[in-house]
Amino acid sequence: MEKAHTHVIVSTESTSETTSDADSAWVARVQAGDVAAFDHLVKKYRQRLFSIVYNLTSNREDAADLTQDSFIKAFRSIHHFKGTSSFFTWLYRIAVNTTLTHLKKNRFKHFFSFEAIDEEGASAEVIEKLTSKNQTDKPTLIKELQEKLNEALHKLSLTHRTVVILYEIEGLSHLEIAEITKTSEGTVRSRLHYAKQQLQSYLQDYIN
Repeated sequence: MEKAHTHVIVSTESTSETTSDADSAWVARVQAGDVAAFDHLVKKYRQRLFSIVYNLTSNREDAADLTQDSFIKAFRSIHHFKGTSSFFTWLYRIAVNTTLTHLKKNRFKHFFSFEAIDEEGASAEVIEKLTSKNQTDKPTLIKELQEKLNEALHKLSLTHRTVVILYEIEGLSHLEIAEITKTSEGTVRSRLHYAKQQLQSYLQDYIN
């Protein structure tokens, strides 16, 4: 199977902004029948949703399709949104579940890749956090870890890989991930801890 030559997209939109109450009025307008108001929400969250879907699939075409599918599902279900969580979290949950369903049906198609890592960029910081080691020769470390990290991530279960991506790459909090995955914060922390241990174990020859 040919590996995908892709890179991680790191969203630049702050969580505090996306979880604000500013969406409530727009959601209310959509629920009242103002279909055009949904365009505002699409424009606001399109890149953020594409980011998470792409980081889960490593395929731009699939990410675009799944992002669109997620917005369609959100629009059709928006009357069921009760505001018990933020609109951002509700929308994210739809996107993550839509993507995970797709990945389970096409489990051999996608291969997560850190191939195009910028040694000065955020992806390098992700590697440093995952390995939890301080290295003096960061460029060399990153170069050696690229291929092995690809393999290590795909040795994780989809559940654990998703938590790593949501936390380390998307920058979501434990609470947000718990709301999105419908688990407890304790479960999220446990899965993340286990995933990091597994990654360190897979990469021990490169980080010791």
